[in-house]
This record gives sequence, structure tokens and C-alpha cells, in this order.
Amino acid sequence: ETDDEQAQAPTEQDGGTKVPDPREATTPGLPASRTRTAAQRDRPPEVDQPDPAVLAMAHKVVELASDKKASDIVLLDVRGQTTMTDYFVICSGASDRQLNAIADGIAEGLKEDGDLPLSREGDAGSHWLLIDFGGVIVHVMSRPEREFYQLEKLWSEASLLLHIV
Repeated sequence: ETDDEQAQAPTEQDGGTKVPDPREATTPGLPASRTRTAAQRDRPPEVDQPDPAVLAMAHKVVELASDKKASDIVLLDVRGQTTMTDYFVICSGASDRQLNAIADGIAEGLKEDGDLPLSREGDAGSHWLLIDFGGVIVHVMSRPEREFYQLEKLWSEASLLLHIV
């Protein structure tokens, strides 16, 4: 619809009905302040300021993984991509025994700070252990599983905060 057509469209003022502007996106039942315009939908969602305690936890996870000789440690900020967590820590171990040692070392290290995992999934035999601390999700993987699943590529839009080779 051109500007000339809009000018000719009847409005409430001249006795006609108001023609909605398609650029003004509204959602029925929500107040206008809670709806997003087309321009807002085209912009990436704004990411809130990081929670310093959660970011500190993520860095502590990296430190604990490094202490257990984890390799290829990556810290990703996924706040703009998902609501399930703020950060992913992805690291690799060379053997089933080391995978368990890394996961146990992280869980025990954070427990000393009073941070208990919400859940722990997998085992060394599956070559992928996941520990969920709420704001931080830790993936401890064998190298072949990591190469196969390529989590870093899956979350390629996340901000890379740290990479220790």
C-alpha cells in the first residue's frame, strides 16, 4: 500500500473505519506496550546484563575442568539464544575415567561454594556427561562425540567468551 492509497483510505474521522497500519504489529489481548513492532522483530533480542554470580560460576567451572586436565574448553554465552541457561561450558576428556574425573571435580568444586547441580545426565560409558547448574550447563564429552555432535556449530550464534585448547 502506497502513501497515496493510505491517504485515500477512509478513517474514523471521515466516518469510515480505521484501516490498521500493517507496520504496527499488535497481538490481540495484549496491551500495546507488550507487543513488538515490525522494526523490533527485525532486531536481535536485547540481552540483559549478565548476572555476575552466574558468570563467576561459569569461570569456576572452566577452572575446575582445567584442573582435571580437560582439553579444548569452551565457554559460550547463550543468553541471546535460549532461556534454559546463560552459559555453556563444553570440554573434552581422553578416556572414560577422565570424563568422570572432570565431571566429579566440577560438581565437588561447586558444591564447596554451595552450588549443587540441578541434574546430571549420562555417564562416561556414553561418552557425554551433562551437568545442569541452572545458569550454567556443562558438557563433558569424549573427542569423537564432540566432533560428531558439534555443539559449538549448533550454538554458533552464541558469544565465545573463552577457549582453552
